[in-house]
Amino acid sequence: MTPRQEQLVALGGIFEAAYLVDKIAKTGQASEADLGCMLGSLLVRDPKDTLEVYGGDDLNLRDGYRALASALERNTASLQREPLRYALALVALERQLDKRGDMLQLIANRLGQIQQQVQHFGLVHDNVIAAFGGLYEDTLSTFRHRIQVHGDMRYLQQSGNAAKIRALLLAGIRSARLWRQLGGYRWQMVFSRRKLLDELYPLLRQS
Repeated sequence: MTPRQEQLVALGGIFEAAYLVDKIAKTGQASEADLGCMLGSLLVRDPKDTLEVYGGDDLNLRDGYRALASALERNTASLQREPLRYALALVALERQLDKRGDMLQLIANRLGQIQQQVQHFGLVHDNVIAAFGGLYEDTLSTFRHRIQVHGDMRYLQQSGNAAKIRALLLAGIRSARLWRQLGGYRWQMVFSRRKLLDELYPLLRQS
């Protein structure tokens, strides 16, 4: 993969998390495979490449790629507005987190504990999702600028869905961090839009 494709995989991870947050908020549904892909990305410590963070292939990032493509194409008919808003908010929130070494250490420690829960219960067990969600609540949701999720209150008020949404936002932060470590930056989506699309379309066709 080219360096830009590696960035696109991580960017696809941000948009996948944003897409799933929007889907759960509006329908109460998300596939176990997609959820597992994003939650699993939180526990990969030393990947040999970017794809390994998402389970070794980008099949479960296809909705994220589509949401990203709709943002880069600037086609108002196909634009997924809420996922774009969440994705940009995740990028901004990760920048704030980067200045908080104490919080990064706390997150690393808690993820180590959750890893043990995963071995006992499995990745998408309610207890594990609640632990990921609780970690987000104790850390990133304490920032002044928090992500406001819009959707159907029937689904948002269910504790299980709220935990999934928080867990996915945490996974989105992980992807935002990875994207920046790979050289990604916010203005890239404005100034390098065409270059990103040229390399994103082949990834979309493969996934």
